[in-house]
Amino acid sequence: GTWVTFGGQISDEVAEQLMTIAYENGVNLFDTAEVYSAGKPSFLVDLDAVLDSLSHQPNKLYSEYKKTCTFSYAFSLCFLSVGLKGSLQRLQLEYVDVVFANRPDSNTPMEEIVRAMTHVINHGMSMYWGTSRWSAMEIMEAYSVARQFNLIPPVCEQAEYHLFQRDKVEMQLPELYHKIGVGVVSWSPLACGIVTGKYENGIPESSRASLKSYQWLKEKILSEDGRKQQAKLKELTHIAEKLSCTLPQLAIAWCLRNEGVSSVLLGTSNPAQLTENLGAIQVLPKITAIVASDIDKILGNRPQSKKDYHH
Repeated sequence: GTWVTFGGQISDEVAEQLMTIAYENGVNLFDTAEVYSAGKPSFLVDLDAVLDSLSHQPNKLYSEYKKTCTFSYAFSLCFLSVGLKGSLQRLQLEYVDVVFANRPDSNTPMEEIVRAMTHVINHGMSMYWGTSRWSAMEIMEAYSVARQFNLIPPVCEQAEYHLFQRDKVEMQLPELYHKIGVGVVSWSPLACGIVTGKYENGIPESSRASLKSYQWLKEKILSEDGRKQQAKLKELTHIAEKLSCTLPQLAIAWCLRNEGVSSVLLGTSNPAQLTENLGAIQVLPKITAIVASDIDKILGNRPQSKKDYHH
């Protein structure tokens, strides 16, 4: 899940190092897409790993698809098939384990999206399909359409989830965990680096927030809410120290603790950072109900579920 750094901030050599460290440490989910690094995943080819591919209407490849497809819907059968075949050729793979529909497409009827996903699975290009940044209602609609027409429903949703972004994963999606078995592949566990504490004294030059395209992140960090978040992170550091771990490890383990979260996508820019983040697995058993309650008290943003109102 290093969509910002791979092909942009780091070299292919470092990228390959990161992939190798992840693979050797048991990571078996690598998140890629046809538009990441302009479609050049050279360092992925030699790894026998689980891959998912986010299919959507990419700007750079759009004109090429227009020549092939009569309909220009982002999730039409033609667009999806052409895009996924291209991804598989570049990855030198016969199939991916999961293909994701990235962002809902209001121009394409839901039935066509579900039929398109069912088609690529039935033709051996993918084993399953999932959604990314879809609402619970949209996921439920896809599931209902699949059941109505005997098609294949989505199995997971990619959702942003971290200490300061909790509502969707903790409030909107739990119904789906239990009713239709949809799991969450969460992303941005460190909130674009905010949770690491590195922005406590401003914006470091080598950080993501220093990039021109991430001006919005810089403004967010320097805002009043951003300063309040840094103050809370300072308090959370004391909990991390008691558990003999770092703040990033605590934050990632906290995400993994959620029953609906099947996997957490990490985004790292150097080997030391990745090794530290992978250490979150050892921290997970240390986050007891008491520790989780202490974290909630500091954050003050725990969503109120229906059962909280019953006595």
